[in-house]
Amino acid sequence: MAVGSLADAPKDLLSEIKHLEELFTIDTAKLKEISSHFEIELEKGLSVEGGTIPMNPTWVMSYPTGHETGTYLALDMGGTNLRVCQVTLTEQKSGFDIIQSKYRMPEELKTGDAEELWEYIADCLMQFIETYYGDSTKLDKIPLGFTFSYPATQNYIDEGILQRWTKGFDIAGVEGHNVVPMFQAALARRGVPIKLSALINDTTGTLVASGYTDPKMRIGCIFGTGCNAAYMEDCGSIPKLAYMNLPPDTPMAINCEWGAFDNEHKVLPMTPYDIIIDKDSPRPGQQAFEKMIAGLYLGEIFRQIMVDLYDNNEAHIFAGQDISKLRKPYSLDSSFLSAIEEDPFENLSETLGLFQDKLNISPNLPELELIRRICELIGTRAARLSACGVAAISRKKGYQSCHVGADGTVFNKYPHFKARVAAALCEILDWPDKTDPKEEDPIEILAAEDGSGVGAALIAALTLQRVKDGNMHGILHPENFS
Repeated sequence: MAVGSLADAPKDLLSEIKHLEELFTIDTAKLKEISSHFEIELEKGLSVEGGTIPMNPTWVMSYPTGHETGTYLALDMGGTNLRVCQVTLTEQKSGFDIIQSKYRMPEELKTGDAEELWEYIADCLMQFIETYYGDSTKLDKIPLGFTFSYPATQNYIDEGILQRWTKGFDIAGVEGHNVVPMFQAALARRGVPIKLSALINDTTGTLVASGYTDPKMRIGCIFGTGCNAAYMEDCGSIPKLAYMNLPPDTPMAINCEWGAFDNEHKVLPMTPYDIIIDKDSPRPGQQAFEKMIAGLYLGEIFRQIMVDLYDNNEAHIFAGQDISKLRKPYSLDSSFLSAIEEDPFENLSETLGLFQDKLNISPNLPELELIRRICELIGTRAARLSACGVAAISRKKGYQSCHVGADGTVFNKYPHFKARVAAALCEILDWPDKTDPKEEDPIEILAAEDGSGVGAALIAALTLQRVKDGNMHGILHPENFS
């Protein structure tokens, strides 16, 4: 919405909007500067010394061909649900069938005892196997890909040393330890006929699953509650793996963990609101990029602005109204902003309804237009910054044209996100104007395949295949692969 449509707004509101536009708008030159610095930081993360972006090697050492076959299990341990899938890779190229069940992750387990957590997961797997396979005592061990999307160090594909819990988990005695033996001990106690073939991150799964159905896929991204990307690097370009003497042209999927980009605050255009969010977060100074683009924070940036306009400025918004509900940190998520940006009515009646229902506030029309504009500024900035990371990987790898598989609530549900990312990519990479608007962009961001289910099963398949072919790099327990 152009400021022109706010012409009837009081002068004090117009000046606030102008000020916020200056804070949140990122021009082409700044996008290019951020993207260039991003590229340098990606390189640094691969070096022996390392950098703020972890650039974790995942030991996934090839793209799928589309001709993989077999039946595999996938386990996805999320913050709210546990998902178990049986994925059958069919004879048909890039074909798969999937059967899945979801089990609720009980809140008390997330802060309870480690053994209870693993026992519960083993029970869910056993229940799934008995439902779909029958008598578990008569089964050979079924290969499993385990999507464990928490920051973990992986020196091998079948281990994961938890760096720190996220998503509301806080279980003592797990951080700093390999989660695989704990998981396997629970399976053994319960007699679950499963062998763990790969521990994966959902972003790597997104890259592999999307590459299975689309050979032009080169990058996997998550734009959701958090943010991340994965891509295939050549081992010869990973100095921190040089000691292993891997053939230089061997591919290695890298889980970037790029939410940590620019923790040093060198290039990201942080506003006073971003600074407050960082200072009040559980880990100040970390995940700088994520705090400006991820769904978890977009609603909080909006809330901070609203409270600031009510308290500190000449704007006098919501005069005489009680804003106590608005003062609760993290009470608004990105779906609140999505709904405002999607409001189709000129008088923004849906936005008014949202504010009344959720916050007990009744904004007037100029205030509703201010609210809408602020959502546009926050959503547009998130999309434009997201494009900087995609452009950095594309330039680092020399991709002139490719597909990027993206998943996550912000990508799938936030209005105009895809179009805004595409426009920013066009600016950063200096693409020529299209002759036909329907024409594909050189680097096209598309909805990804199911990374944590199909992706995990595929990585289990690829790992079993490479062990069979004699490639034992990054395998801790070869006996599980025979």
